Amino acid sequence: MALSAWVVAAAVLAAVAAMDDEMAELAKMVHDNCGEETGADLAPVDKVNAGADLADFPDPKLKCYIKCIMETAGMMTDGEVDVEAVLAMLPDEVRGRNEAAMRGCGTQRGADHCDNAFLTHVCWQKANKKDYFLI
Repeated sequence: MALSAWVVAAAVLAAVAAMDDEMAELAKMVHDNCGEETGADLAPVDKVNAGADLADFPDPKLKCYIKCIMETAGMMTDGEVDVEAVLAMLPDEVRGRNEAAMRGCGTQRGADHCDNAFLTHVCWQKANKKDYFLI
């Protein structure tokens, strides 16, 4: 599977238990690279994955971290989320539970591309918090 498919599955909606070694390694690489590139405090990622609401962490650097992940995974270009590409890369089971909500979210508009990425992820998390996972 291509890097972008692994990253999308990890970044968007994959369960931690479903990550194989290759997927986990690629997710860590993207996590580390985007964290370094943006200078974001990544502690909120663990909090969100433990059940906290992403909307409670509106830090501009974290927003740009999410944008970096999305662009690296081929999920976003020029501030626009490619929902079709995201859906095409998700495992069937996850896609089935989340397709309508993800289409409904589309690209959430904010002040800039980082904000678009953040607001889109907030929408995805609100739609199905159980499946939501951020690397």
